[in-house]
Amino acid sequence: MSAQELFVTAARKFLCVGRKSLSTPQCLQLAAQVSAVDVGLKPAVLYDSNGASAAQIQQYLSSLRSERLVSGSLATLDLNGNGLVINTSTARSHLERVLCEDSVAVMDVCHGLGSPAVSGRQREALRGVTQDLLPLLQRHQEAEEPLCVGARCEEWNLCTVFGLLLGYPVTYWFDQTKSFENCLSMTPLVVTTASARWQADASGHRWCLFSFSFPASLQEETRSEVESWRLRLTERFEQQHVLKELKISQSSVTLPSVCL
Repeated sequence: MSAQELFVTAARKFLCVGRKSLSTPQCLQLAAQVSAVDVGLKPAVLYDSNGASAAQIQQYLSSLRSERLVSGSLATLDLNGNGLVINTSTARSHLERVLCEDSVAVMDVCHGLGSPAVSGRQREALRGVTQDLLPLLQRHQEAEEPLCVGARCEEWNLCTVFGLLLGYPVTYWFDQTKSFENCLSMTPLVVTTASARWQADASGHRWCLFSFSFPASLQEETRSEVESWRLRLTERFEQQHVLKELKISQSSVTLPSVCL
């Protein structure tokens, strides 16, 4: 079987929920994302195709590893019931960079604010989360069981932590103890997207690798973080041969409501 067929077979075998398996496009989208994580283009990908458990995702990765489709650097991270496929080596380097270079901007979008703002206080709080995550990843030795963050993540804002783990240069924060709403309604947003073609895919389809947004009003305040992210991604992309033809683009959008 081709690499594409092996990826599809593994996803349909191990990621079923009930009797329903993933569609071929879902399998291939996941495969392209996992491949991007495997070669270090991004630290992790959040698995949200269906309700498959972290244990199922780990079985999927083990199957891919046995077929030599991915390396031993991949693991499953269970974050409060959310499963992420994570490259432990890339993630460690990313988190260490966040600590050393303060390379992720945290944007406060609490519902009570008049407008979004870059938050130094929450940036410091994110450093604490980073320090909690690093020891877990440092203990990884081709884990055959999902890595579990445990109860300490219950107080974290998962939206913020997902942005950190997925390798975004900017991430949102809101005070979830008061409200899960935000102040992004009808706020102009800049959406940054990175896509590429996957060598294993003969169709030439362009697969989305990154997609994140930030308020247009904060573009100047977040420019250095976004530009550093772009340069690092471009550099890493040139060092691998699994994906090709990287394209990074920006667009603007204004929505009546934004769900984080």
